[in-house]
Amino acid sequence: MNRRVAVAAVELFGEKGWASFSIEAVARRAGVGKASVYLRWSDKEELLAEALAMRIGPISDVDTGTVRGDLVELVRQLLDLYAGDHGNAALRLSLEARSIPRLAERHEEMTQAQVLAARAVVRRGIRRGELPEATSVTYLLDALCGGAMNHALTLPAAVRASLSQEGIAEYARRFVDFVLASVLVDTA
Repeated sequence: MNRRVAVAAVELFGEKGWASFSIEAVARRAGVGKASVYLRWSDKEELLAEALAMRIGPISDVDTGTVRGDLVELVRQLLDLYAGDHGNAALRLSLEARSIPRLAERHEEMTQAQVLAARAVVRRGIRRGELPEATSVTYLLDALCGGAMNHALTLPAAVRASLSQEGIAEYARRFVDFVLASVLVDTA
């Protein structure tokens, strides 16, 4: 896929949503002829699904050796997804995917990968004895994933624009420490 077309498609979708998304608008933004876009993609669903798959990566299960490190990485990935360069497109995908068949498939893949990765992290922490056996996987992940998404949604535009990888990592570390302190106190 032409990188410029993919970037243009994801940016346009993030800014305007599905209702304003068209091959013509993507071609104009990418600075290419719409005929060349139509040669590659038969319709706008196919174009956007492929562009999203290329530009928005799934949340992955990373084993750092500690549950804290794994959860920090999970929160960092979520913040990258929802507050990063393509955050608006990821958020719109969450909202609009159900009504667009090819996007629904992409959203389901992303959501399933996120859930599986997150659950694996917590279950690994319980197996290692780093989290109490009574830890609710669902509640812990609802707090962390929901908190990370809320943080991304409520960041002022100026803060979002100046967000560095180190800033994201620092927030992730502090947030995970806060949530883990609650889990370890409540289940002790």
